[in-house]
Amino acid sequence: MTHNDIHTEADDPMLLAPDAARELLEGAPWRRFAVLGDSIARGVGDPSPGYEAAGWSDRLAALLTSVQPGLAYLNTGRVGATTAQVRDEQLQRVLDFEPDLVHVSCGGNDLFLPGGDIDRVRANLDGLFAAVSRGGAQVMTFTVADVWEVERMAAMRPMRERMAALNDIVHELAARYDAVLVDFWEHPLRLRSQLMSADLIHFTTSGHAVVATEMVRALSARILADTAAH
Repeated sequence: MTHNDIHTEADDPMLLAPDAARELLEGAPWRRFAVLGDSIARGVGDPSPGYEAAGWSDRLAALLTSVQPGLAYLNTGRVGATTAQVRDEQLQRVLDFEPDLVHVSCGGNDLFLPGGDIDRVRANLDGLFAAVSRGGAQVMTFTVADVWEVERMAAMRPMRERMAALNDIVHELAARYDAVLVDFWEHPLRLRSQLMSADLIHFTTSGHAVVATEMVRALSARILADTAAH
């Protein structure tokens, strides 16, 4: 990226102002929000100067709470968790929470491991989506961004094809379970020079702020669609 792409939370053109975000979420019916998965679900990332040190999921929970006071929020996401570990260690806890809105993000750790099995990832993710859907919760998810064009990501480019395959699974399952989906693969955020943390895996908090904005937009669209349907 050659132009200046360094911002703060106050002037970032990709962010909704808090009042605008709350306006979009007016009428949100959800009262129990759960997040399960890996470090991306957890909201892990290096701090960005000028941005609140908060992950996307905590940001979204705070915004939902601002329009639905008393919202209950549970995030079981764990750094390093595979899809099988999410199923075995997090799923029942989330189901016991009785959520009506559930975000699912995992699969990348499976594919970082030698011999990562894409078919096993698909089966495990399908089981997670199915389980939370059976409880009546609205499922939400997002895809991985194509961050590998940025020069500093060159060492991680061998992962690109596997992450694209994971995204295909996410698209497939989102359609099957009528999930709220945000596709970040070609989002302009991916080209920001300050996006990636030092580990070259996680977004910095500036990226998390944009993710939260896009999730607000997607949830708002679902609120409007459900309102029109009824």
